[in-house]
Amino acid sequence: MYTLHYAPDNASLIIRLVLDGAGIPYRTALVDRRTRQQDSAEYRALNPAGLIPTLITPHGPISETGAILLWLADTHGLGPKPADPDRLPFLKWLFFLSNTAHADLRQMFYPHLYCPVDAHPAHAEIMTARMNRHFALLDKAAAEHPTLFAPPRPLAAYTITLARWCVLYTDTAKPWFSLTDYPTLRGLAEAQERRVETPVIARAEGLGPAPFTDPQDPNPPEGSAL
Repeated sequence: MYTLHYAPDNASLIIRLVLDGAGIPYRTALVDRRTRQQDSAEYRALNPAGLIPTLITPHGPISETGAILLWLADTHGLGPKPADPDRLPFLKWLFFLSNTAHADLRQMFYPHLYCPVDAHPAHAEIMTARMNRHFALLDKAAAEHPTLFAPPRPLAAYTITLARWCVLYTDTAKPWFSLTDYPTLRGLAEAQERRVETPVIARAEGLGPAPFTDPQDPNPPEGSAL
């Protein structure tokens, strides 16, 4: 059995959606961000970067959201096999989500780590434009590859969770993201909410009754959760 080190509405939510959606048994271990448990020696021994999530497997710990998803996909048949033609778009969009969209959204969560305070408004303008371009690409990709993006598979779980966070947590003067602008992604969110595991996860993490189509702030420790 796996152990998922998680915090409410952190990137561990993406892993949880995939694990529960596939019926893969696992335990959870809360990483208390209020006490900075992610910086403890014990947690850093599992995840040297001190980020969430970490998944403990029979082979040891694995961290980084994209890496965990790829490992789960290959281990449990949740994605195309290496010889499958769909392997190429699967890898492309998984790494796009992890290396580009998620990384850019992190800048919007923590602008103080990337630019001086007086540059925050300009930084927000640049990054909101980038994120909307990213979601336009993802909306098109999901329409072109419906099987790859079908909830609760890795690409769907990753995409709709990033969309949730755009509504709730980015540090901008006014709302800038609406899921209704991306009809295919809206469909993914609706499909995920119809799945039986979604209310269970939502109750466990305090996400509200419609966590992806109408996100509510669960007041996670230390703000957002990338």
